[in-house]
Formats: sequence, structure tokens, C-alpha cells
Amino acid sequence: MTTNAELLARRQAAIPRGVGHSTPISAARAENAEVWDVEGKRYVDFAGGIAVLNTGHRNPAVMEAVKAQMELFTHTCFQVLMYESYIALAERLNAIAPISEPAKSVFFTTGAEATENAIKIARAATGRSGVIAFTGGFHGRTIMAMNMTGKVVPYKKGFGPAQPEIWHVPFPVPQLGVEVEDSLKYLNFLFKADVDPSRVAAIIVEPVQGEGGFHQAPAELMRALRKICDEHGIVLVADEVQTGFGRTGKMFAMEHYDVAADLICVAKSLAGGFPLSGVVGRAAIMDAAEPGGLGGTYAGNPLSCAAALAVLDVFEKEKLVERSNVIGQRIKARLEAIQRRNDVTPIAAIRGPGGMVAFDIVKEPGTDIPDAEATKRITTAAYEKGLVLLSCGVYANTIRILVPLTADDKVIDEGLDLLEAALAA
Repeated sequence: MTTNAELLARRQAAIPRGVGHSTPISAARAENAEVWDVEGKRYVDFAGGIAVLNTGHRNPAVMEAVKAQMELFTHTCFQVLMYESYIALAERLNAIAPISEPAKSVFFTTGAEATENAIKIARAATGRSGVIAFTGGFHGRTIMAMNMTGKVVPYKKGFGPAQPEIWHVPFPVPQLGVEVEDSLKYLNFLFKADVDPSRVAAIIVEPVQGEGGFHQAPAELMRALRKICDEHGIVLVADEVQTGFGRTGKMFAMEHYDVAADLICVAKSLAGGFPLSGVVGRAAIMDAAEPGGLGGTYAGNPLSCAAALAVLDVFEKEKLVERSNVIGQRIKARLEAIQRRNDVTPIAAIRGPGGMVAFDIVKEPGTDIPDAEATKRITTAAYEKGLVLLSCGVYANTIRILVPLTADDKVIDEGLDLLEAALAA
């Protein structure tokens, strides 16, 4: 039998250390919210492939759709020979996306491709080049996406100088001492000191920051950004790569607001574990790029498009948006009970809309003093006990829960039991 340790040694010898990993576990098989490693040990999965598996591992409807597509063809390159699944998926997203005007969609493979192409589209539509993003935001690891990301270590360290004409504004997080007023004041300073608004193509923002710690953008920030973009002809881009497809208790996180983005970036749970990303946006903006300016050899792969259509069917049939809210309430109630204990590692700031739940590990009860070392110990204790758990946050002290929305209550409760045991270890 191959062991986790043997595969870890092979991985270290064959794969560069720049590809990090949060556990030393090697998966052998998975089903819904459960994973078994190569040694036969079972785990409850609270990571969901970093929010990719809202419909669970190997969802039956998704698997059947992909098998059916495999019997027909696996690749043509959409720019050479188009296929109906790409078109049908675009039609469905255009119909459900919270875009205020007629919409169009284009597909790619990774989240970083989605954010980069959103900026390309915005630049083509405005004839401008500037981009404003937020501290703590994560938009991918390619050069442009990395530079839009608002965190240096590990995403920018050692990768050369920053690209020009990308600026960052503090993201409002009250427990970190930043209010909406501070963010808008800094943005105004930016317009006075560094860039005229007439040079800005896009403002990109996550409705709920993922890697930054599951902090939700306040409604007043979104309203202010919409007003600023309207006043200055700037494209407002919502990065919904992690928040999209039911995770926040709405199909799209932008549905929590009374204003709309111009472009929405999607990926992760769109295709239920198959690589697919895209940009959905106002047709007038989406059509700005010249023919051939968008696309990619594998972009909108037919297997992934088939999977995505099945994912949307599962959401409708199983009412997963509603389920996300139920799961979130269940998890938060349990975390609040754990928080009241005086014999566990102290936790604070339980938060997140729908099933996108997080909390902070702190040094002392009743404080916001981050404890990154304890956070690392807890995620280690969790997988040792049988729970796959992820951390995140600007200070690396946030625990995030991304359990599949298809998970059974019994499995969720089991995972919460393991989490509580890890906090008490």
C-alpha cells in the first residue's frame, strides 16, 4: 500500500516548493463531503477544494453529464468548432446573473483567467488602463491577477516589480481598524495624488473576501463604488470566483446588494470540480473586445460546460441556495456555543453570509489579537482527527468553513465535533 508519507516524499522531489499544500494527505477517493486517503483513513471535508465543490465530490448528476459528453467529444476548441453546451451555459448565466442590462458570457479555465479577462474587457470598453483593487483581496496568481491581489506574502514575494497602474485601497474591516469611511477617504486621496479617475478602467472587489478572511463588503461601500464608477465611467467588477453559486446564501453574492456590478467573474463551483471559469457582464461592455481578443485553446471545455449545466440543474432541484443558509445557521450556532467555553482555544468574530462561514483564532478571549501559530496547530490537529480544514486571513488566523452544500446534517455535525475537539486539543 502506498502511504501518505511516501507520496509526500515523491511530491517534494518532483514538484517545486512554490506549490504549497495545507495537509500531508493524499486523496484516494471522495464522495459528497467525505474523502478517503491512500491509507484508507476517512475525513470530513470542510474545505471543498477551496469552495469548488458546493455540489459535493462526484455529484451523480454532474458525473452523468460528463460521461454523456465524453461519449460525444472532449475537445474541439470553441473558436474552431463551437458546441451547444458552451452557448447553453452562457444563456443560463446571462439569465440568472444580477446584471442590470442584457448580459453576455465568455468562458475560460481558471479564476485568474476570469479576473484578467475582466480587466482586458474593461480596458477595451473604456480605452483606459488603470485598475483599483483592495487590500486583502485575492484575484489569482498570474502576473496581472497577482498584482491585483492585496497581499504580498506569499503571492508577490520574489516575483519582481509591481505592474504599473494598479492601486490598492484599504478594505473595510472594523476589527482591523478600517471603516467604510476610511476606504472612501483613501480612494479620494488616490484620485488626488496618484491617478485621475479618467484613467481608471476598472475597480475590482470581492463581495466577500476569500483569502482575505471572509470579510463581507458593507452595503454602503458597494453603493459608493457604484456611484463613483457611474460618475467617472469606470467598470465595476465583482470577483465572485469564491462567493459564487450559492456559497453566500444567494446564487451570486452581489444579490445581497441593491446595486449591480458591470462584470462578474465566476469559477470554482461553477462546474462542480471540473476546470471552468468565466466573465458575465453587460453586453455593451462585453462586446468591446475585438474578435480573437478573448478565448483560449481549452477555454470553455465541453466536459466542463456539460458539468456546469448539471450543476445549475442540481441547484434548482435540490434548492441548494436555501440549503446554504440552513447550513450557515447550523455552523454559526455551534461555533457560538464553542465560543462560550473557557477550555478551548479562544475564537472571535464568527461571520459570513450563508454557508461561507469563518472565525478568528485569537490569543485571549474577548480580544482581536491574532494567533497565527495556534491557527496552524488547530488545522493540523483537525486533519489528524479526520477533518480537512483551511485557514486564511491577512494575519493567517482565520478558520474558514467551505463544506459542500449537499452535505448531510449528520456529516456536518461530525465535522463540527472534530473541529471542537481540535480547538480543545
